[in-house]
Amino acid sequence: MLRPWGALWITAVLLCMAGAQYSSDQCSWRGSGLSHESHRRDVEQVYLRCSQGSLEWLYPTGAIIINLRPNTEPPSGHMADLKVCIKPHPLSQGSHVFLENNGDLKMLLAEKDQAQGTVTCFSLAEGALFVESVPQADISRRITAFQYELVPSQGPGAHMYPYLHPGLVTCKPCSDEEVLMAVCTSDFAGSGIFRGVGSKNRSPAAVTLSRLFRQKSRVFARGAARKRGWGGRINVPSQCIGHPGGDEYLLTGSVHFGEAWLGCAPRYKDFLRLYVRAQRAGTNPCEIDTNGEISSG
Repeated sequence: MLRPWGALWITAVLLCMAGAQYSSDQCSWRGSGLSHESHRRDVEQVYLRCSQGSLEWLYPTGAIIINLRPNTEPPSGHMADLKVCIKPHPLSQGSHVFLENNGDLKMLLAEKDQAQGTVTCFSLAEGALFVESVPQADISRRITAFQYELVPSQGPGAHMYPYLHPGLVTCKPCSDEEVLMAVCTSDFAGSGIFRGVGSKNRSPAAVTLSRLFRQKSRVFARGAARKRGWGGRINVPSQCIGHPGGDEYLLTGSVHFGEAWLGCAPRYKDFLRLYVRAQRAGTNPCEIDTNGEISSG
Protein backbone atom coordinates (compact mmCIF):
# COMPACT_ATOMS: atom_id res chain seq x y z
CA MET A 1 0.00 0.00 0.00
CA LEU A 2 1.36 3.40 -0.98
CA ARG A 3 1.89 6.03 1.64
CA PRO A 4 0.24 9.41 0.94
CA TRP A 5 3.52 11.07 -0.01
CA GLY A 6 4.32 8.19 -2.38
CA ALA A 7 1.00 8.49 -4.18
CA LEU A 8 1.50 12.24 -4.56
CA TRP A 9 4.99 11.72 -6.01
CA ILE A 10 3.75 9.19 -8.61
CA THR A 11 0.86 11.48 -9.55
CA ALA A 12 3.29 14.36 -10.08
CA VAL A 13 5.53 12.24 -12.31
CA LEU A 14 2.58 11.12 -14.45
CA LEU A 15 1.41 14.70 -14.84
CA CYS A 16 4.89 15.76 -15.96
CA MET A 17 4.99 12.93 -18.52
CA ALA A 18 1.58 13.88 -19.86
CA GLY A 19 2.61 17.50 -20.23
CA ALA A 20 5.96 16.76 -21.86
CA GLN A 21 5.28 14.11 -24.50
CA TYR A 22 7.80 15.54 -26.93
CA SER A 23 10.56 18.08 -27.35
CA SER A 24 11.78 19.53 -30.60
CA ASP A 25 14.07 22.14 -32.10
CA GLN A 26 14.73 22.91 -35.74
CA CYS A 27 17.11 19.96 -36.10
CA SER A 28 15.97 17.12 -33.84
CA TRP A 29 12.78 15.67 -32.39
CA ARG A 30 12.16 13.56 -29.33
CA GLY A 31 8.67 12.33 -28.58
CA SER A 32 6.62 9.66 -26.87
CA GLY A 33 3.95 7.41 -28.30
CA LEU A 34 2.12 7.61 -24.99
CA SER A 35 0.27 10.61 -26.40
CA HIS A 36 -1.18 8.26 -29.05
CA GLU A 37 -2.34 5.62 -26.60
CA SER A 38 -6.01 6.58 -26.58
CA HIS A 39 -6.19 7.23 -30.34
CA ARG A 40 -3.70 4.96 -32.04
CA ARG A 41 -4.71 5.96 -35.58
CA ASP A 42 -3.46 9.51 -35.18
CA VAL A 43 -0.62 10.68 -37.43
CA GLU A 44 1.53 13.49 -36.04
CA GLN A 45 3.37 15.91 -38.32
CA VAL A 46 6.98 16.78 -37.46
CA TYR A 47 8.86 19.57 -39.25
CA LEU A 48 12.66 19.75 -39.16
CA ARG A 49 14.72 22.48 -40.84
CA CYS A 50 18.37 21.47 -40.63
CA SER A 51 21.03 19.79 -42.72
CA GLN A 52 21.44 17.14 -40.02
CA GLY A 53 19.80 16.01 -36.83
CA SER A 54 18.12 13.08 -35.11
CA LEU A 55 14.79 11.57 -34.12
CA GLU A 56 13.96 9.58 -31.01
CA TRP A 57 10.46 8.14 -30.57
CA LEU A 58 9.83 6.44 -27.26
CA TYR A 59 7.14 3.76 -26.90
CA PRO A 60 5.99 4.07 -30.56
CA THR A 61 2.24 3.93 -31.18
CA GLY A 62 0.35 5.27 -34.18
CA ALA A 63 2.51 7.03 -36.78
CA ILE A 64 4.45 10.23 -37.41
CA ILE A 65 5.36 12.03 -40.65
CA ILE A 66 8.74 13.77 -40.71
CA ASN A 67 9.01 16.67 -43.15
CA LEU A 68 12.65 17.58 -43.82
CA ARG A 69 13.93 20.78 -45.38
CA PRO A 70 17.38 22.43 -45.38
CA ASN A 71 17.96 25.62 -43.40
CA THR A 72 20.00 27.03 -46.29
CA GLU A 73 19.64 26.80 -50.06
CA PRO A 74 21.53 23.88 -51.66
CA PRO A 75 24.78 24.84 -53.47
CA SER A 76 23.14 24.00 -56.81
CA GLY A 77 20.00 25.95 -55.94
CA HIS A 78 17.86 22.89 -56.70
CA MET A 79 16.10 20.85 -54.01
CA ALA A 80 16.07 17.86 -56.36
CA ASP A 81 19.86 17.64 -55.98
CA LEU A 82 19.55 16.96 -52.25
CA LYS A 83 19.49 13.45 -50.84
CA VAL A 84 18.24 12.45 -47.41
CA CYS A 85 20.37 9.83 -45.69
CA ILE A 86 19.20 8.13 -42.50
CA LYS A 87 21.16 5.88 -40.16
CA PRO A 88 19.16 3.92 -37.55
CA HIS A 89 20.52 3.32 -34.07
CA PRO A 90 21.50 -0.34 -33.63
CA LEU A 91 18.93 -0.67 -30.83
CA SER A 92 16.14 1.02 -32.80
CA GLN A 93 12.93 -1.00 -32.82
CA GLY A 94 9.16 -0.71 -32.66
CA SER A 95 8.53 0.89 -36.08
CA HIS A 96 8.81 0.53 -39.83
CA VAL A 97 10.16 3.50 -41.81
CA PHE A 98 8.50 4.34 -45.14
CA LEU A 99 8.86 6.99 -47.82
CA GLU A 100 5.51 8.78 -48.21
CA ASN A 101 4.48 10.66 -51.35
CA ASN A 102 0.87 11.74 -51.95
CA GLY A 103 -0.45 8.89 -49.84
CA ASP A 104 1.71 6.19 -51.42
CA LEU A 105 4.10 4.34 -49.09
CA LYS A 106 7.41 2.74 -50.03
CA MET A 107 9.30 0.68 -47.44
CA LEU A 108 12.73 2.07 -46.57
CA LEU A 109 13.59 0.24 -43.36
CA ALA A 110 11.72 -2.64 -41.81
CA GLU A 111 11.97 -2.97 -38.04
CA LYS A 112 14.12 -6.09 -38.30
CA ASP A 113 16.68 -4.33 -40.54
CA GLN A 114 17.37 -1.37 -38.27
CA ALA A 115 19.75 -3.22 -35.94
CA GLN A 116 22.31 -3.34 -38.78
CA GLY A 117 22.69 0.45 -38.62
CA THR A 118 22.96 0.63 -42.42
CA VAL A 119 22.73 4.05 -44.07
CA THR A 120 19.82 4.48 -46.52
CA CYS A 121 19.46 7.48 -48.86
CA PHE A 122 16.68 8.84 -51.06
CA SER A 123 15.95 12.06 -52.94
CA LEU A 124 14.37 14.85 -50.89
CA ALA A 125 11.96 15.40 -53.79
CA GLU A 126 10.61 11.86 -53.38
CA GLY A 127 8.60 12.72 -50.27
CA ALA A 128 8.58 12.65 -46.47
CA LEU A 129 9.45 9.99 -43.93
CA PHE A 130 6.48 8.03 -42.59
CA VAL A 131 7.32 6.19 -39.38
CA GLU A 132 4.64 3.69 -38.38
CA SER A 133 4.64 1.71 -35.14
CA VAL A 134 4.54 -2.07 -35.25
CA PRO A 135 1.61 -3.38 -33.14
CA GLN A 136 2.96 -4.75 -29.89
CA ALA A 137 1.32 -6.12 -26.77
CA ASP A 138 4.08 -4.47 -24.72
CA ILE A 139 5.56 -1.20 -25.98
CA SER A 140 7.97 -0.78 -23.05
CA ARG A 141 11.68 -0.71 -23.84
CA ARG A 142 10.97 0.08 -27.50
CA ILE A 143 12.53 3.18 -29.00
CA THR A 144 12.75 4.14 -32.67
CA ALA A 145 15.87 6.26 -33.15
CA PHE A 146 17.90 7.41 -36.12
CA GLN A 147 20.11 10.23 -37.37
CA TYR A 148 19.56 12.02 -40.66
CA GLU A 149 21.61 14.18 -43.02
CA LEU A 150 20.77 16.19 -46.13
CA VAL A 151 23.55 15.51 -48.63
CA PRO A 152 24.18 17.10 -52.07
CA SER A 153 24.11 14.40 -54.73
CA GLN A 154 26.38 16.42 -57.00
CA GLY A 155 29.69 18.11 -56.36
CA PRO A 156 33.39 17.29 -55.91
CA GLY A 157 33.82 13.69 -54.79
CA ALA A 158 30.10 12.94 -54.34
CA HIS A 159 30.50 9.90 -56.61
CA MET A 160 32.67 8.29 -53.93
CA TYR A 161 30.00 8.16 -51.21
CA PRO A 162 28.51 4.70 -51.84
CA TYR A 163 25.10 5.29 -50.22
CA LEU A 164 24.23 8.08 -52.67
CA HIS A 165 24.83 5.87 -55.69
CA PRO A 166 24.55 2.20 -54.61
CA GLY A 167 26.58 -0.07 -56.86
CA LEU A 168 27.86 2.84 -58.94
CA VAL A 169 30.96 3.93 -57.01
CA THR A 170 33.84 4.55 -59.40
CA CYS A 171 37.42 5.64 -58.96
CA LYS A 172 37.35 8.13 -61.81
CA PRO A 173 39.58 11.13 -61.13
CA CYS A 174 38.00 14.49 -60.38
CA SER A 175 38.36 17.23 -62.98
CA ASP A 176 40.73 20.16 -62.35
CA GLU A 177 37.79 22.38 -61.47
CA GLU A 178 36.42 19.78 -59.05
CA VAL A 179 39.79 19.40 -57.32
CA LEU A 180 40.16 23.16 -56.78
CA MET A 181 36.59 23.41 -55.51
CA ALA A 182 37.05 20.38 -53.24
CA VAL A 183 39.95 22.05 -51.42
CA CYS A 184 37.74 25.04 -50.67
CA THR A 185 34.40 23.39 -49.88
CA SER A 186 35.07 19.86 -48.57
CA ASP A 187 34.60 18.98 -44.92
CA PHE A 188 38.32 18.23 -44.77
CA ALA A 189 41.36 18.83 -46.98
CA GLY A 190 45.01 18.00 -46.45
CA SER A 191 47.89 16.02 -47.86
CA GLY A 192 49.24 12.72 -46.64
CA ILE A 193 49.85 9.03 -47.22
CA PHE A 194 47.91 5.84 -46.65
CA ARG A 195 49.39 3.78 -43.81
CA GLY A 196 47.07 0.79 -43.81
CA VAL A 197 44.20 -0.64 -45.79
CA GLY A 198 41.23 -2.55 -44.39
CA SER A 199 40.26 -5.98 -45.67
CA LYS A 200 36.60 -5.20 -46.41
CA ASN A 201 35.24 -3.45 -49.48
CA ARG A 202 34.78 -0.15 -47.65
CA SER A 203 36.94 -0.44 -44.55
CA PRO A 204 38.44 2.75 -43.11
CA ALA A 205 42.02 3.28 -44.26
CA ALA A 206 44.54 4.67 -41.79
CA VAL A 207 46.18 7.88 -43.03
CA THR A 208 48.85 10.27 -41.81
CA LEU A 209 48.58 13.90 -42.93
CA SER A 210 51.64 16.12 -43.14
CA ARG A 211 49.46 19.15 -43.99
CA LEU A 212 45.93 19.96 -42.91
CA PHE A 213 44.29 22.83 -44.74
CA ARG A 214 40.82 22.54 -43.22
CA GLN A 215 38.53 20.25 -41.25
CA LYS A 216 35.04 21.00 -39.99
CA SER A 217 34.80 17.97 -37.72
CA ARG A 218 37.74 16.77 -35.66
CA VAL A 219 38.21 13.52 -37.52
CA PHE A 220 42.01 13.98 -37.62
CA ALA A 221 44.03 14.36 -34.43
CA ARG A 222 47.47 15.90 -34.15
CA GLY A 223 50.24 13.44 -33.37
CA ALA A 224 52.24 13.22 -30.15
CA ALA A 225 54.51 16.10 -29.10
CA ARG A 226 57.54 14.77 -30.99
CA LYS A 227 55.58 13.55 -33.96
CA ARG A 228 54.43 16.01 -36.57
CA GLY A 229 51.26 15.64 -38.59
CA TRP A 230 47.74 14.40 -38.03
CA GLY A 231 46.36 10.90 -37.93
CA GLY A 232 42.95 9.46 -38.64
CA ARG A 233 40.86 7.10 -40.76
CA ILE A 234 39.07 7.66 -44.07
CA ASN A 235 36.50 5.36 -45.66
CA VAL A 236 37.72 4.48 -49.14
CA PRO A 237 36.41 1.83 -51.57
CA SER A 238 39.10 -0.85 -51.65
CA GLN A 239 39.56 -0.56 -55.42
CA CYS A 240 40.34 3.15 -55.11
CA ILE A 241 43.08 3.07 -52.47
CA GLY A 242 46.74 3.87 -53.06
CA HIS A 243 49.59 1.67 -51.89
CA PRO A 244 50.37 2.08 -48.17
CA GLY A 245 53.43 4.23 -47.68
CA GLY A 246 53.54 5.20 -51.36
CA ASP A 247 52.89 8.55 -53.00
CA GLU A 248 51.58 11.56 -51.10
CA TYR A 249 48.01 12.51 -52.02
CA LEU A 250 45.77 15.50 -51.65
CA LEU A 251 43.01 14.08 -49.43
CA THR A 252 39.63 15.79 -49.51
CA GLY A 253 36.21 14.50 -48.63
CA SER A 254 33.10 14.68 -46.51
CA VAL A 255 32.07 13.63 -43.02
CA HIS A 256 28.86 11.61 -42.69
CA PHE A 257 27.53 10.39 -39.36
CA GLY A 258 30.90 11.08 -37.75
CA GLU A 259 32.97 9.19 -40.33
CA ALA A 260 35.31 10.62 -42.97
CA TRP A 261 34.75 9.60 -46.61
CA LEU A 262 37.28 10.20 -49.37
CA GLY A 263 36.35 12.55 -52.23
CA CYS A 264 38.82 14.02 -54.72
CA ALA A 265 42.34 12.68 -54.14
CA PRO A 266 44.95 13.41 -56.83
CA ARG A 267 48.66 12.99 -56.15
CA TYR A 268 49.81 15.99 -54.17
CA LYS A 269 52.55 16.98 -56.64
CA ASP A 270 49.92 17.07 -59.42
CA PHE A 271 47.64 19.20 -57.25
CA LEU A 272 50.45 21.68 -56.53
CA ARG A 273 51.09 22.19 -60.25
CA LEU A 274 47.35 22.69 -60.79
CA TYR A 275 47.06 25.11 -57.86
CA VAL A 276 50.04 27.23 -58.97
CA ARG A 277 48.73 27.37 -62.54
CA ALA A 278 45.27 28.47 -61.36
CA GLN A 279 46.83 30.99 -58.98
CA ARG A 280 48.70 32.65 -61.83
CA ALA A 281 45.55 32.70 -63.97
CA GLY A 282 43.50 34.13 -61.11
CA THR A 283 40.97 31.28 -61.29
CA ASN A 284 41.42 29.75 -57.83
CA PRO A 285 38.10 29.71 -55.92
CA CYS A 286 40.01 30.20 -52.66
CA GLU A 287 43.51 30.41 -51.26
CA ILE A 288 45.20 27.90 -49.00
CA ASP A 289 48.40 27.87 -47.00
CA THR A 290 50.44 25.19 -48.73
CA ASN A 291 52.69 24.98 -45.66
CA GLY A 292 49.85 23.13 -44.01
CA GLU A 293 48.44 25.47 -41.41
CA ILE A 294 44.74 24.99 -40.72
CA SER A 295 43.00 27.81 -42.53
CA SER A 296 39.47 27.01 -41.30
CA GLY A 297 37.57 24.56 -39.11
